[in-house]
Amino acid sequence: MIHVIHIKHLRVLSFFTALYLGIHPLPVKAEIEHRFFKTSDHVQLHYLEAGNGPTLVFVPGWVMPAEIWEPQIQYFSQRFHVIALDPRSQGKSETAKTGHEPETRARDIKELIDNLKVDSVTLVGWSLGVLESLAYIKSFGTGRLDALVLVDNSIGEDPPPASDPTFLSRLKNDRVTTITRFVRGMYKTAQSEDYYQKIISQSLKTPLTASVSLLNNHYPRAVWKRIVYQTEKPILYIVTPRFRQQAENLKARKPEVWIEVFEHAGHALFVDEKQRFNKLMEDFIQKKVAGRTPGSQR
Repeated sequence: MIHVIHIKHLRVLSFFTALYLGIHPLPVKAEIEHRFFKTSDHVQLHYLEAGNGPTLVFVPGWVMPAEIWEPQIQYFSQRFHVIALDPRSQGKSETAKTGHEPETRARDIKELIDNLKVDSVTLVGWSLGVLESLAYIKSFGTGRLDALVLVDNSIGEDPPPASDPTFLSRLKNDRVTTITRFVRGMYKTAQSEDYYQKIISQSLKTPLTASVSLLNNHYPRAVWKRIVYQTEKPILYIVTPRFRQQAENLKARKPEVWIEVFEHAGHALFVDEKQRFNKLMEDFIQKKVAGRTPGSQR
């Protein structure tokens, strides 16, 4: 009897075999492709795609474009199938009239995974993308997840994070200035002026009404906490000092979770300290997803 193995599955198998044997897979040069698909409510969403291997899906934060994940796309596409989503009304995705609540944005992630035609993914959410990743689990479960990476947002643990009560009014009164300051404030490591302007201009593509709607999270904090604690898939929680106590409380109550605090990085810590972030996430996948036993617990 002749057995046929799909080449994509063979690449995944070879990747995990190499990791298990401690062999670093050879780099594969991959071009970044721009892709689009239509959601079930007829909104055209854009995503970036590169590389082959196990699939990683990156979801950016509030009004941010997919391309903010460029350091991760360049690094992980050598050994992974990397996807970075422009959520609805962000980046190169279509501006939607509705659907900016967590349930619909979670459905968009599910339909993206459907469109990719892959069996499972590691889902990486940053900032608002943390809550949308948890909303995905709330609606669709963890059956198609290999692991979950949550980057720098509250997960409903104690203590609640301090918030800026003036932000929403400043956004409504002067959107350009508010978003410009927000973007520049995301980094502790100085970026080039061209870089700042690129992210600012992409962020300003999200209209004011959509920007405000995205901030109207109607779930109690306890909902997010319950989702995290009920999730049995491997979790990596990476934060700045603002969420340190939440991370430590999570670790104390759910010891199998990996946590890491980036002491000297800004909110966009995966840009500020990209080498550290990429290596940490790669180690997590190698030890928790590929089935290796960790030499030490984080």
